[in-house]
Amino acid sequence: MTEEIEFILDSTKESMEGSIAHLEKSFVNIRAGKASPAMLGSVFVDYYGSATPLSQVSKISVPDARTITLQPFEKNMLQAIEKAIMIANLGFNPMNNGDVVIISVPPLTEERRRELAKQAKAEAEDAKIGIRNARKDANTDIKKLEKEGTSEDICKSAEDDVQNLTNAYIKKIDELLVEKEAEIMKV
Repeated sequence: MTEEIEFILDSTKESMEGSIAHLEKSFVNIRAGKASPAMLGSVFVDYYGSATPLSQVSKISVPDARTITLQPFEKNMLQAIEKAIMIANLGFNPMNNGDVVIISVPPLTEERRRELAKQAKAEAEDAKIGIRNARKDANTDIKKLEKEGTSEDICKSAEDDVQNLTNAYIKKIDELLVEKEAEIMKV
């Protein structure tokens, strides 16, 4: 196999790995009932004019399965943290006692579980689109090489390799989705 084709296959695999990594990160943000600091990973606080991740302005802890507490590094950040959590629209209602922000994670209703499962499916579909786009780019590059004189057999073999990679990564996405849906629907 030529160096160019190996390079195309490696970059395609890297791109597909990126789609899987993004999906896993998205799945972490979809809560499945138990309180976790990762639930607040998408929250950014206005910290002296710049959007700063919540974890950089406060200590996040989970004292029990239904509570998240945030201890701001600066006391004057209490209101800003509460506001940022409300704006993030995560379905939480933060309260503060003057020292810490307390979030009670409500138990998931059946309806909310279904919504979260739908959200997980949508994220999985986005990841599959990323995989398919990587396949399309790789096949386009292989066709260019064929036009430039690379043997038709080598190019056909490379296209088969790209399709095998695509199938493997789509199967992995499906497995991750089944796992996440089971986690969401478990009461």
